Amino acid sequence: MIDFNIDKDKCIQCGECAADCPAGIIAMDEFPAMTDEGRCYRCQHCYTVCPTGAVSILGLTPEGSEPAKDLPSPAQMTDLIKWRRSVRRYRDENVPAALIDELVNTTCHAPSGVNAQGVVFTVVRDKAFMDQLRRETLDRLGALADAGRLPEGIVSQYLGFAVKAWRTAGKDAIFRGAPHMLLTSTPPGVPCAVQDAHIALTTFELLASSHGLGTLWDGMFMMALAICPQLRETLRIPADHAIGYAMLFGRPDVQYHRPVKRGPATVNILE
Repeated sequence: MIDFNIDKDKCIQCGECAADCPAGIIAMDEFPAMTDEGRCYRCQHCYTVCPTGAVSILGLTPEGSEPAKDLPSPAQMTDLIKWRRSVRRYRDENVPAALIDELVNTTCHAPSGVNAQGVVFTVVRDKAFMDQLRRETLDRLGALADAGRLPEGIVSQYLGFAVKAWRTAGKDAIFRGAPHMLLTSTPPGVPCAVQDAHIALTTFELLASSHGLGTLWDGMFMMALAICPQLRETLRIPADHAIGYAMLFGRPDVQYHRPVKRGPATVNILE
């Protein structure tokens, strides 16, 4: 139920809600009215754009909204992006569960195609579970390597190295000793599944960086997950879900003293 309501005492009939509706289903007569609830994206644009707080929808009322806050400055956002690093050295400690929950619940505000909001976040919140996952992953990969069943090419090269490093030096080349992992997946029917899953993790990465956490897009684990389907069961990911990507995170055990120098961007300019 959309529950679209207009407070006629507050409405100034400016038409902003109708003009900003991406589905084009709000019409202006004397007051705004929704013409087809079945096509509503649930994006809440009408609710947020109303200057007088006359619009209520989905059980949300302007009186219950958060107060206005200052946004990061352009300089702060530039620094956050430039100083972000791929972290491969982590402290052996848990990030507080409350902070992890806050990060994920904020990340769900990331944009998604048609506002589907279909991304499912699988979160390893305790380093003890990560230790179990690490051992299971490397044991399964080791068994495949011993049987000569690692896929040829770059997968065999990288995962074969990981098994050797683990067995000879106890080095974790897949999870890098990270205490936590966030993995995105999407159920069937999500219109932009790949894009949504990656946008969500990019949002999480920048948000985590702003809290002083390190992150790493874990391509090695994605390789392992592709050839060890039993790991999906360990992570309790539904069989019909499409996997997005995996990201490690935790308190960094390294400090970077300056940003890298990249660019200039490769740009195709049209004028």
